Amino acid sequence: MDARVAVFAPSPQLTVTIEDLDGEPDVHLHAGGQGFWQSRMIAALGVEAVVCAAFGGETGRVLRALLEDENVELRWHEVTARNGSYVHDRRDGHRSEMVEMPPDPLPRHELDDLYESMLVEGIRAGTAVLSGPSDDRVLPHETYFRLTSDLTRNDCRVIVDLAGERLAEAVRGGPHVVKVSHEELGAEELPELARACRKIASSGVHGVVVSRSDEPALALLEDQFYLVRMPRLEPVDTRGAGDSMTAGISAGLALGMPLEDAVKLGAAAGAVNVTRHGLGSGGGEAVRELSDRVELDPIEE
Repeated sequence: MDARVAVFAPSPQLTVTIEDLDGEPDVHLHAGGQGFWQSRMIAALGVEAVVCAAFGGETGRVLRALLEDENVELRWHEVTARNGSYVHDRRDGHRSEMVEMPPDPLPRHELDDLYESMLVEGIRAGTAVLSGPSDDRVLPHETYFRLTSDLTRNDCRVIVDLAGERLAEAVRGGPHVVKVSHEELGAEELPELARACRKIASSGVHGVVVSRSDEPALALLEDQFYLVRMPRLEPVDTRGAGDSMTAGISAGLALGMPLEDAVKLGAAAGAVNVTRHGLGSGGGEAVRELSDRVELDPIEE
């Protein structure tokens, strides 16, 4: 079977960006949200991305049309809950948020249908990424415990990229890999981050990867700590680098790579993403080339 990754993207966002084109406003509409950005990078790396998502309201109808032009496979559910959206102004070269509309909560039965779809696709793929919506009200945090636990028990490797209570619930379910930022862990120094990694790994997690802004990421892989030294590239937009890292790790695992090599691929994907304006974007050839330049330096705890 071809390499596949199922991506849980419960409520994608409609993104509207205003840029400058020869002194005139240039308006761009894109599908957005953590799960979609991850799926786009997964597909760029030659792995089939199956996105399980819900669409509702006017924003949902526009999002579906936009996603049908992307190189991802869509398992969509039409719901009554509206998808969220935002408008950003980048005409001066910086991103300024003009307005953001939060998504609606998913009613119980609509969430049940989406959950079932993700469970089936995750088991079929054997590798799954669990991402979060832009607003805590979309679905109960406990959903991530159940989904992580159910997928793991059915031989699916689960990679989670979450924060706060969602992360705590997913970790309780025993995922294969956790990717998290140092801000989400509320720590700066390596000893504190190492203790946080150990706590996460105690739930049976095989790998914990902590992104640290422009510092080398910290990784705990099968009981060994590493500093992940990525290639230095001039950044254009740092947003989305963490999602690209998660995508690269999951794509590497789906392709049968050892965990260490999958982390290198993820680090390269994050590095390439910061050189581009689009979130979750980048060419697979560039990522693979740079992954050979990523170093995992073993360190003592």
